[in-house]
Amino acid sequence: MTSIIGFRVPPFLVLNSEINKPQCRVRVRSSTVGGDSLVLSSDSVVVNGASVVGEKERIGSWSDSGNGHVSVEVGKQKNLNDNVPENLEPLWDDGYGTRTVKDYFDAVKEMINPDGGPPRWFSPIECGCPIKDAPVLLFLPGMDGTGMGLILHHKALGKAFEVRCLHIPVYDRTPFEGLVKLVEETVRLEHALSPKKPIYLVGDSFGGCLSLAVAARNPTIDLVVILANPATSFGRSQLQPLFPILEAMPDILHTSIPYLLSFVMGDPTKMAMVNVENRLPPVQRYEQMSRSLSGLLPYLPYLSDIIPKDTLLWKLKLLKSAAAYANSRLHAVKAEVLVLASGKDYMVPSGDEAQRLKNSLQNCTVRHFKDNGHTLLLEDGIGLMTVIKGTCKYRRSRRRNGISDFLPPSMTEFKYAFDQVIGLLGFATGSTMFSTLEDGKIVKGLAGVPNEGPVLLVGYHNLMGLEIFSLVEEFLQEKNILVRGVAHPQVFQWNSERSFPEFSTHDWMSVFGALPVTPTNLFRLLSSKSHVLLYPGGAREALHYKGEEYMLFWPDQPEFVRMAARFGATIVPFAAVGEDDLAQLVVDYNDVRRIPGVEKYIRDTNSVRLRDESSGEVANIELFIPGLLPKIPGRFYYLFGKPIRTKGKEEILRDRENASQLYLKIKSEVETSIDYLLKKREEDPYRNLIDRTLYKAIYASRDVPAFKP
Repeated sequence: MTSIIGFRVPPFLVLNSEINKPQCRVRVRSSTVGGDSLVLSSDSVVVNGASVVGEKERIGSWSDSGNGHVSVEVGKQKNLNDNVPENLEPLWDDGYGTRTVKDYFDAVKEMINPDGGPPRWFSPIECGCPIKDAPVLLFLPGMDGTGMGLILHHKALGKAFEVRCLHIPVYDRTPFEGLVKLVEETVRLEHALSPKKPIYLVGDSFGGCLSLAVAARNPTIDLVVILANPATSFGRSQLQPLFPILEAMPDILHTSIPYLLSFVMGDPTKMAMVNVENRLPPVQRYEQMSRSLSGLLPYLPYLSDIIPKDTLLWKLKLLKSAAAYANSRLHAVKAEVLVLASGKDYMVPSGDEAQRLKNSLQNCTVRHFKDNGHTLLLEDGIGLMTVIKGTCKYRRSRRRNGISDFLPPSMTEFKYAFDQVIGLLGFATGSTMFSTLEDGKIVKGLAGVPNEGPVLLVGYHNLMGLEIFSLVEEFLQEKNILVRGVAHPQVFQWNSERSFPEFSTHDWMSVFGALPVTPTNLFRLLSSKSHVLLYPGGAREALHYKGEEYMLFWPDQPEFVRMAARFGATIVPFAAVGEDDLAQLVVDYNDVRRIPGVEKYIRDTNSVRLRDESSGEVANIELFIPGLLPKIPGRFYYLFGKPIRTKGKEEILRDRENASQLYLKIKSEVETSIDYLLKKREEDPYRNLIDRTLYKAIYASRDVPAFKP
């Protein structure tokens, strides 16, 4: 029989339920599985050891059918998706930074009191109610066993997943095989309930071994396994010589162990930086970090309560058996795996282990975080939801759809990307934008660009594509619209080809919705009424030769015009200038290819071909990094032309000549806008970086004036 086990929890936790969320129904299970399963309504909670059960609804009995399948007879359930959003809005609140490690200790204090119960699942209230058709995410904890290791990420993950966390009581002595069976039974039941959805297993340290073991035993179930510094390398831990000493250490000295472990398992400074605002001046950031770090010190003694001596010795033995079990079955893992490895992990050699797992597993992606420690999920950095999105691991069905499965960037991601990743470039370029109204009047800002999609922004690609970042930022800030770009497919492969790939600009492109440029992706974006950014000149313009600044290299075929007309999209031609104010091109492809061996290397690294030689001026070119000589930065200027509406113009679809005429008109509009900006920028008193910086310092304003249109 399935039993419902209660234990003392803090006010912000309930077992698989959320107060004041009647539309969200969740399942409650303990480790004893094999009979009937119950679904509890949202007024069913377990608080302070007492189970308060409201309405019960039987969803049916289930049994193991073998080969990882479970048969379930599902009863009638109320439709719970009526008030559930289909997707998230751009710049949604992911709550990152509102919870800290201190909240982790506060929560754990209420959970470590012994209640004699077995391991169990719970859902944090903070996770809330996810979007429609959200997959299940099962969190498998590390050595602490509390299940609160995702506390920094609860709100963000709760928007996209049905989050369940495994709690292993402090004095529980369930062997590793028993824990594997518990998780496996839950996975099989979830698969039986939603066979077309993936199931996510997030394993932290010890939980990584548990995740791999379950994945190996269930190769036919669609699993996405995310491993944060997995303990599969426990046998090669730097601390192995110290473990016999721990066993012989007197109990009176055990109270010092938590202080030592706190510095071995995580980076206290990174933990203290979680809620420190990045936009603060350096002095204020340091002061806030110091206060946060000082506030953590009183919590360290609680580590001896979370992991008492007997429990610590048991967990070390459990880790040893878990690592051996998982490593012996790596060949059987068919799941999609993402490994997150820290560069300052002094508990286990996570960096080397990530590379070993990548070579051993059939479908494994790795991301390195060089400045983090073993407790990666409790430290400052990039949120777990961001990593999942950036590595394109989020999906709600068997196959990922870059349109329906895409989640727009949150406010935290927006701030981090444009402050930390693109920050210096954005400051140096000081971009200013103009648009054209329906009556032909040019105004500052984006008022002339339609809010309703589908909209196709067609323009000139500056050197290295440096104009893209400010364009995306301004649309989000001014109109709360995410512009979806399409990029060369090779760009998305470069990071995976590196030996120790970090979470880089290429991943951030995926976070902000960039897709490989293919007719299918353009078709899907327009059909979803998105704002799409298209550069017909592509890499040929972005990697142009010396003396070719602001020259258009567009293909001969007007296919994007016909596709836009098919969906009644509004085409907005635009120009961006400023590359020659930022740097001087000194080494182009003609220069690079003369270097012995370099041309062959470039050809070998360019494995994706987009066009053949029949594409005219935009014939295939090799992607490479040109040589640039920086200048004292000038400014980027953008002009969005008068919108061209294709709705109701079916003749464009039927007649290629009409499509070609419109195509040439768009190209001419872009060239005219380039000439306009090159001329008008001479009238800008703040074209120079120094002048703009002085203006900001004097007037304390982010918006610096430009020329009058």
